[in-house]
Amino acid sequence: MAPIPGSGLAKGLAVTLRTMTKKTVTAQYPDAQPELPPRTRGVIGLFEENCTVCMLCARECPDWCIYIDSHKETVPPAAPGGRERSRNVLDRFAIDFSLCMYCGICIEVCPFDALFWSPEFEYAETDIHELTHERDKLREWMWTVPAPPALDPGAEEPKEIAAARKTAEKLATEQAAQASQPAPSDPAQPAPSAPAQPGPATSTQAEPSAPTQGKTPTAAETEPPTPAQAEPPTAAETEPPAPAQAELPDPAQTEPPAPGTSDSSDSSDTPKGES
Repeated sequence: MAPIPGSGLAKGLAVTLRTMTKKTVTAQYPDAQPELPPRTRGVIGLFEENCTVCMLCARECPDWCIYIDSHKETVPPAAPGGRERSRNVLDRFAIDFSLCMYCGICIEVCPFDALFWSPEFEYAETDIHELTHERDKLREWMWTVPAPPALDPGAEEPKEIAAARKTAEKLATEQAAQASQPAPSDPAQPAPSAPAQPGPATSTQAEPSAPTQGKTPTAAETEPPTPAQAEPPTAAETEPPAPAQAELPDPAQTEPPAPGTSDSSDSSDTPKGES
């Protein structure tokens, strides 16, 4: 069946008539802010603490609208005998939004998450030179960056959060185990002994005791002991012993026997015929 001439015009007029009958709703901007999607590409914010001056964003930018200046500083070694290291220090980070085409390549290639999208779009200027935002201005845009969206409930937990959670659980388990253990009983303290009475000094010197750790030794503990003074010997001790005197024999025992007398033992042994 051939189309009726003028049917297309009639369909177009029907759409116009339906639209004319609807109530007109006008967004009252700037009195009412528009509801923008969460990933709106408005302006780029810089988180300067994460920037390592790797130049990846400036090299990958197709419009060459990112300008970075830096210098190197020598960092002293952290430990004695270590090697000195050099690090890059950021001097200038600027983005010319009059040249930027909002492709987002610089944000995606940054390995340290130093660049973020902000939904702010009200930064029009009457002078084109003012569209070059330096690092101070880019840092102010970071306050308008929205929070990242929540993860999918079925998604895997990030490695950083999982490692932090495991460490916290391990620490809590150790603390609970220490709290459940009974406290060790205090050993019986010995009764205080009576102070020693000062006596005569002896010649034997006692070895100085080691100072208790954590306490400062007193002057009495650090002073070396004085040598004992020897008492002078008495006269009886210094007098040499007298030589032993030989006993004199008894005169009655040493007297020779009288002639004609003989010992009783000799007379008993002599035969009678010989006498």
